[in-house]
Amino acid sequence: MADRWSRVAVVVAALTFSCAVGYNVTAHGNVTPQAVDTSALPDIPGGNDTWIKVNPYRGDSKVYAVAQKIGESAYGGNCARCHGLEAISGGIAPDLRYLDKGEAGDEWYMERYRHGSSRDGKVYMPPMGDTLGQKAGWAIRSFLDTKHEE
Repeated sequence: MADRWSRVAVVVAALTFSCAVGYNVTAHGNVTPQAVDTSALPDIPGGNDTWIKVNPYRGDSKVYAVAQKIGESAYGGNCARCHGLEAISGGIAPDLRYLDKGEAGDEWYMERYRHGSSRDGKVYMPPMGDTLGQKAGWAIRSFLDTKHEE
């Protein structure tokens, strides 16, 4: 009988441990943003302090391709843990393939990127604007343009 209770105690301890670890692994917690090297991109018109509402890299195909490559890396290091690899969400956060394409979605995207999202004191997305900067934000948006689906 004592052996049976020992096994029950071990199972309960294992379940408790796995639940505690599982919660910490899947919860937002303190996420350290990964730096993004945007030195290959031209400066934003008006400087980094003037936030613009339209992707400045979309007009030049060569710059746009560079921005998409930088954005892909930046997305992988900063966004994929919640929004999913290749922008395909597993349900934790919005699926970014369905953002409005082009200028129609730029303003909404940049506002969310800059200020994040919170409701009732809960942070659903941390603000990234001050941390990663505007050039990184537009690079990520450029990458997301390649993943767009209707």
